[in-house]
Amino acid sequence: MKLRRWLKWAALVFLSLLALALAAACFPHQVLTVDSGPVQADALLVLGGGGIERPARAAELFQAGAAPLVICTGTGDAVSHRAFLIRAGVPAADILLEPKSLTTRENARFTIAMLHAAHLKSAIIVTTWYHSRRALACFQHYGPDLKFYSRPSYYDWPRSKWTIHGTAGFVRAEYFKMLGYWLLYGVCPL
Repeated sequence: MKLRRWLKWAALVFLSLLALALAAACFPHQVLTVDSGPVQADALLVLGGGGIERPARAAELFQAGAAPLVICTGTGDAVSHRAFLIRAGVPAADILLEPKSLTTRENARFTIAMLHAAHLKSAIIVTTWYHSRRALACFQHYGPDLKFYSRPSYYDWPRSKWTIHGTAGFVRAEYFKMLGYWLLYGVCPL
């Protein structure tokens, strides 16, 4: 009798996990994307990675008055993103660099230290749409005393472009990274 009950529970858990996996595969836009909508903050945080879509989105938000300061993060990317922002019309004096981080976790930890040092209380995270949920969760986890928003780039949003630029692989990898950040660092993506 106990074995039968255990098998029913195991089957229920398995089917629930299967349903979640299918939902994640069928609806990645809804699962992975967090967009706070029109907001204002003390700074825009342009996370490293991607191509020009992240700094392009940050330049657009800066020009719209979303924040008076831009912080570019990531080894190598911070410098190239800064150069793009300057070409896009963001004054060099309004751009700070955090050039040491290699991961989203380090983006958060190093940038939060900069925000605290500058006495800034809020920031808008600018990253790619499929990275926005984990990035926002990471910043909120490591900076609970600060207010964070998400305004992602919608680069390669339509599925029709995914195979051309490899976005499908990034989307699949993001699910594993979200799980890894939850298990390793306690960063809950929900």
